[in-house]
Amino acid sequence: MNWTIASPEMTLCHDGEFQTLPHPVTAKARNYRGGETPIHSHPRAQLIYAGSGVMRVETEAGCWVVPPVRGVWIPADTAHRVIMLGTVEMRTLYIRPDAAPGLPDTCCLLEVSPLLRALILALLDEPVAYDREGRAGQIAALALCELRFLKIPALHLPMPGERRLHRLCEELIANPESRETLETLAEQQATSSRTLARQFQRETGMSFRQWRQQARLVEALGHLANGVSVALVAERLGYRSASAFAAMFKRALGLEPRRYFSGEAGAIAGEDHEAADAEYPSLNF
Repeated sequence: MNWTIASPEMTLCHDGEFQTLPHPVTAKARNYRGGETPIHSHPRAQLIYAGSGVMRVETEAGCWVVPPVRGVWIPADTAHRVIMLGTVEMRTLYIRPDAAPGLPDTCCLLEVSPLLRALILALLDEPVAYDREGRAGQIAALALCELRFLKIPALHLPMPGERRLHRLCEELIANPESRETLETLAEQQATSSRTLARQFQRETGMSFRQWRQQARLVEALGHLANGVSVALVAERLGYRSASAFAAMFKRALGLEPRRYFSGEAGAIAGEDHEAADAEYPSLNF
């Protein structure tokens, strides 16, 4: 297996064929040992999926942690970078924009179904310039169809556009253990807590409390994926105990931290469709 260490200097010329073929969907596999890509964009829409390992995808609009069984949808021409939180097996679908009408025009995290995972792997077994009228063409068509029915989970950290609030959020991300209250932060911003709360809701679609919990979850997933103990992660995020952190984690993601990367998250995502339909919106436009 060939591994790459991503870095800001790495080129993306290897993507050229995947972007210029007339095929509606192309699939690429690439493995990394940590690092990050430079900020870049593609003329095609992209589904980034972690076969194993964890990635963080960042755009101007926010950031998404991508553990196994999830992927990030990135519309065409969207500037982004990908940070590898350890060893990562990245699997990507590049999708011609006119081949996927009705799919989101903004980035979002997706629950990658067992069927779509199988289709991605099957397409990777075919030549890049596959026979569009043959088996691979049928696989690609089914993958496009399956994309429209994926679920959008809530694990997304939106970033505000307003300059001062954006800077405040960056400081909170850099210091996830901070216990400063909304009132204290408002005082630092020379505004009222009520005004700051309204700004958070307007700019991110979340309350301050919800946003900070998401920020801590995003940070926690990266540490847990790299084998950091639950107790140490809880300490780094400012929780008074490992049990308090584990309880928050389970409320948000449905599993205790120790079980999240054991493969049970994928099993749960594939088993309880009625619960998923109630909790997550569908892409069935």
